Amino acid sequence: MRSFVRRFGLIGLAVAIGLSFLGWSQPVNALGLQTGPTVVLAGAYRNPIDAKLETDFGQKIDVNNTNVLAFMKYKGLYPTVAGKVVQNAPYSSVEEVLQIDGLTDQQKKALQDNLGNFTITDPDPSLVGGQDRYNPGVYKPFR
Repeated sequence: MRSFVRRFGLIGLAVAIGLSFLGWSQPVNALGLQTGPTVVLAGAYRNPIDAKLETDFGQKIDVNNTNVLAFMKYKGLYPTVAGKVVQNAPYSSVEEVLQIDGLTDQQKKALQDNLGNFTITDPDPSLVGGQDRYNPGVYKPFR
């Protein structure tokens, strides 16, 4: 008897899975919702961050919107100078980063050498909100 029940259950499961792959699923119409295909218009909505990435923001460090980890690729900027730059944002020009209080001459030189790698855009709440500028939660193994 047990083997009959087990075989019957497995056959029923196989038939149900097979029918669902063929598109024979139960309609979800309890609330009278439309169950047809959903059409998404690709050009109707443009993510503002994607638009920002097409500007200099995508190739340079936007000192008003970036996090401290972006400064890692430039010698002498991470973590101390990066933290000061992020903490004192927003800036109206790239050169304003040289006027941060408490920078040593060496730190100012490191910033001066990298001014061409920086850009300025208006602060975007989706990029500067919370503590993500200091700790974005992206951890890479040290090598």
